[in-house]
Amino acid sequence: MAAVSHPVFARVYERLSVAMDRAGTAEFRRDLVAGLSGRVIEIGAGNGRMFSHYPPGVGEVVAVEPERRLRAAAERAAPTAPVPITVVDGLAESLPARDGEFDAAVVALVLCTVPDQANALAEIGRTLRPGGELRFFEHVAADEASRLHRTQRLLDATLWPKLFAGCHTGRDTIAAITDAGFVIEELRRFHFPAGSNSPSSPCVHGRATWPAAPRQR
Repeated sequence: MAAVSHPVFARVYERLSVAMDRAGTAEFRRDLVAGLSGRVIEIGAGNGRMFSHYPPGVGEVVAVEPERRLRAAAERAAPTAPVPITVVDGLAESLPARDGEFDAAVVALVLCTVPDQANALAEIGRTLRPGGELRFFEHVAADEASRLHRTQRLLDATLWPKLFAGCHTGRDTIAAITDAGFVIEELRRFHFPAGSNSPSSPCVHGRATWPAAPRQR
């Protein structure tokens, strides 16, 4: 059992995620999983806001969520999804899955919170078949020369992770994905909300593949 509990954040996120979807993240979620098929593992499923967007070609989703309250909400959401979804406890750094078990992995606003991105991405790669896909939608570091980047660094070193269940605003997630051995196939960079200069506004949305022969380190 992961035994992760952030009760205050979970309560806030349940409401915030609905508002964010109404403001535009629902469209990003839908685009994120468009065209997927086979077996999918979703890491950090939260309260299940992704579930309604999975296309009919998906045979099964295993949704991993360690936070107790959010996992319970995801379990309530799963029966209404258009595809079969099993919600399970687990951590990104130690996924409850066999090697090469899945055709695709999905992360949405998750890699900012994991304690160790490298280990989490290595685990995701382990669970994917050769050629499997990683679909990602994450907020990331602003340009290094910008004032916003300096703000992100200050917040990440002080209050932000404490307030938002370990979230870090200034991570170079694309570099972490490629360092883990994935090959970026599609990448879009943007700010959400559009025109915003908030610490969490720089975002990436895209697709990467796990190679048939992961590179040697």
